[in-house]
Amino acid sequence: MRLAALRNHKARLMIDGQKRTFDLLRATLNPENKNIWIHASSLGEFEQGRPLIERIKSENPDAHIVLSFFSPSGYEVRKNYDKVDVVCYLPFDVPSEVRKFIDLVNPSMAIFVKYEFWGNYLSELKRRAIPTYIISSIFREGQIFFRPWGGMFRDMLRCFTRIYVQNEESRQLLKTINIDNVEVAGDTRFDRVADVRGAAKEFPVIESFVANSSFTLVMGSSWQPDEDIVMPYFNEHPNMKLIVAPHEFDAARLSAIVGKTRRKAGLYSATSAENAAELDCLVIDCFGILSSLYRYGQMAYIGGGFGAGIHNINEAAVYGIPVVFGPKFGKFAEAHDLIAFGGGHCINNAQEFADLMDKMLNNPAALENSGNIAGNYISTHIGATSRIYRELFPKRCQ
Repeated sequence: MRLAALRNHKARLMIDGQKRTFDLLRATLNPENKNIWIHASSLGEFEQGRPLIERIKSENPDAHIVLSFFSPSGYEVRKNYDKVDVVCYLPFDVPSEVRKFIDLVNPSMAIFVKYEFWGNYLSELKRRAIPTYIISSIFREGQIFFRPWGGMFRDMLRCFTRIYVQNEESRQLLKTINIDNVEVAGDTRFDRVADVRGAAKEFPVIESFVANSSFTLVMGSSWQPDEDIVMPYFNEHPNMKLIVAPHEFDAARLSAIVGKTRRKAGLYSATSAENAAELDCLVIDCFGILSSLYRYGQMAYIGGGFGAGIHNINEAAVYGIPVVFGPKFGKFAEAHDLIAFGGGHCINNAQEFADLMDKMLNNPAALENSGNIAGNYISTHIGATSRIYRELFPKRCQ
């Protein structure tokens, strides 16, 4: 990682951030206080853990919480998060660093989010008899835990006081390797998107943009392969408008997106409410508003499905609109479910996308039905945060 930091900006941020961790903890924390330590790998895991963090803080205003990240994409965005006492980088999983970190944090409990298995941290927490949990976890047959050579990783699972999994399939898989400290609690992401919907902001520029449109597609967290599929269809269909919120938006990416449109396009930051209605395509060039923008669409395209994997489809589905995405969705149970029920749609190429869009544009009943299915799916999966909180803080819930 230190070698990578010579050329890689994110690696350099991580190395520099870790160097500050111990001084930050010493300066911020009262050594006499017990703290709740919550760890998220990156921004996505933070959003998954956020409902529990905010529930803990709202029910226990005096609770001291330490939030750690491994990835710069989480820390750099949420380093000023005001619901915790301190936000820091997690030092590498080296025994001496682990002991120093746990000494300084002095946790009353440790909570990991989804996919975080650090052997030295877990064994040290167990050695000190500190209650340790993982929430919203999900397991699949191909993971190393279930391989003949995965003994070391199975031992990590035995360090957890309780493993809260998203579904029954995960519980049954863990049972095959004699891991029984498991409870099916669901996925806290459903609670998070419901919270976001309830607090969705209004955007005058977006409202003006969609005011005279009967059909707006919101393309969220898009990459170039996603845009290469969507843009040609958009260019040929003047009866639809398009909001594009790319996953990354440096100047070159923004220029490339605008260059692919043959219709009137503009950047969000350079558009006023007065002239937004004249545009056909609005490109979002800022962070933090995508989850509220889906409310302005009749359908959502979720990016990432032609790369490492799709981004958060629940953020869009919660508004009761159909979601469409590429084929890399295997790790996401909600994508499988939504496809099976009819609220989600996987496309493998531009022609399949065009066929789906033609169906939705020409059949309002099909569009509405698919959206209703998506919205109902989200609403029936809310509640994981409450189930986990009641178990972690039983005296507070009596």
